Amino acid sequence: MRFSELAEVMEKLEEITGRIEMTNILVKLFLETPPEIIDKVIYLLQGKLAPEYKGIELGIAEKMLIRSLSLSSGVPAKRLEELYKKYGDMGDVAYKIISSRRAATLLAFMGKTEEELSVEEVYNTLMKVAKATGPDSQSVKIRLIAGLFNKASPLEAKYLARIILGALRLGVADMTILDALAIAFAKTKDARPIVERAYNLTSDLGEIARIIAEKGVSALKEVRIQVGRPVRPMLAERLPTPEEILRKLGGVCAAEYKYDGERIQAHKKGDHVVLFSRKLEEISGHYPDAIEIVRRHVLAKEAIVEAEGVAVDPDTGEMLPFQELMHRRRKYGVKEAMEKYPVTLFFFDVLYVDGVDMTLKPYPERRAMLEKIIRVGDRARLATQKIVKSVEELEEFFELAISEGCEGLVCKSLSGNAIYQAGVRGFLWIKFKRSYQSKMIEPIDVVIVGAFHGRGRRAGTYGGLLVAVYDKEADMFRTVCKVGSGFKDDDLAKLPKMLEPYRIPHKHPRVDSKMEADVWFVPHFVIEIIGDEITVSPIHTAAMGRIKPGAGLAIRFPRFTGKYREDKGPEDATTVEELVEMYKAQLKKIG
Repeated sequence: MRFSELAEVMEKLEEITGRIEMTNILVKLFLETPPEIIDKVIYLLQGKLAPEYKGIELGIAEKMLIRSLSLSSGVPAKRLEELYKKYGDMGDVAYKIISSRRAATLLAFMGKTEEELSVEEVYNTLMKVAKATGPDSQSVKIRLIAGLFNKASPLEAKYLARIILGALRLGVADMTILDALAIAFAKTKDARPIVERAYNLTSDLGEIARIIAEKGVSALKEVRIQVGRPVRPMLAERLPTPEEILRKLGGVCAAEYKYDGERIQAHKKGDHVVLFSRKLEEISGHYPDAIEIVRRHVLAKEAIVEAEGVAVDPDTGEMLPFQELMHRRRKYGVKEAMEKYPVTLFFFDVLYVDGVDMTLKPYPERRAMLEKIIRVGDRARLATQKIVKSVEELEEFFELAISEGCEGLVCKSLSGNAIYQAGVRGFLWIKFKRSYQSKMIEPIDVVIVGAFHGRGRRAGTYGGLLVAVYDKEADMFRTVCKVGSGFKDDDLAKLPKMLEPYRIPHKHPRVDSKMEADVWFVPHFVIEIIGDEITVSPIHTAAMGRIKPGAGLAIRFPRFTGKYREDKGPEDATTVEELVEMYKAQLKKIG
């Protein structure tokens, strides 16, 4: 398959503004792609070489790409840097430079046919770049990338540059790809649950695509959970009161402490342990102490367990807030951070044990198995739990959790169908926090979708951000407020550079906004905000028409809390449904 075909599709995807049209383009592409390379096509469409958990990164910054393009084109690196400053996009620079080179080549060699790039060659070369190591690795990477630019057309060069820098900007979501795969190879979107279940167990869109393209949708039913390959996490819904929670869960539930830490999925095979984050990225290097805890305290030979990693003050034994734990999420100084912020694991679920897929077992069986395979110690504990059957019991246990430094409770169904719903946010698990009972005192997680140019002291940076919550049913991001308060000078200085790789010239197809931002972004970054209250709004689209005709919900007097939720993807942000429930729980209601 010619890489030019993929580049043309990327150009179409970049220009469209509707999700249905995006899905149709992907369906056509998948049907025209040879099955043996469809995994590579999907990875490249998402600007990567493999699923996140494999940790394969190109590690190429602008300067190295400029050196590669200079080697290929003969244009001095200084001139390329000037063009980059002018255009702000290395893809546009590569397009311009290769266009000029092509024109000169055609004049010098009229009638000569140039060798074309294939998808396989691009993918395999970039994989060599990612795996290059040693003292000469930088020059090897530069030569390999220059070799691709030597063969590239202007359009191919544009998207090559963006893929290499991780700035593709297409915003092709996993859910959109799942829809397209179901339609393309099962001829109906009704097959989506089968495709999604397989994806939830493998966390690898490329693998799922190759299986369905080569063997059909029925082969996906044979996909099994595997140690070492992360499972997409089950998520909780929210309800505002103990009465509603118990009513939803049949009058009885297992209430567990909701710890303020980092969710960790631990995979153990013998003495080998691998840790994955909520976003399915491998984080083993950040938590060598957690690896040792799993190795010593998970008694099964093979297991996949989930725990909340919580920073604990070594002097007082008190649990520290989530933000302190983020000192562990850095490349250097891990040993020092480990000593200053030691982690304790609170185990709360088990997904696999010695050949048995526990995701298909109801929660009570999973908890019983967890208690059997975890050897409790000072830094290895089971999530504190209580079976409650009344509002009074639930409220009392909730107050106890708060007093011990937790965020609240997660209330879990005890029914026979309470399986582990990988990748699903549902009412088998329900979060309960204090703030749902009054005004907005709990922060929410929102996705940055746009920005507004700053004035005065904020000239040269952004004066405010347009943020949104996630509408799971429609796979859209609905705006909830414009936030400009709470940002420190350091935040304001780094925001433009941080957001630049995701900047696009138009509103993203998955963003629903009545406001016109000065700058638009692919939904990617999640931040935490808090406000005075949730109110109805005619200009924001979150929960449009749900509370009042012609009005959505917005955050009044929003402010940034200082937390960049790097542990969450955009689809993990607060949902429209959660926002509606939080609004209804306020003392001040409409309707």
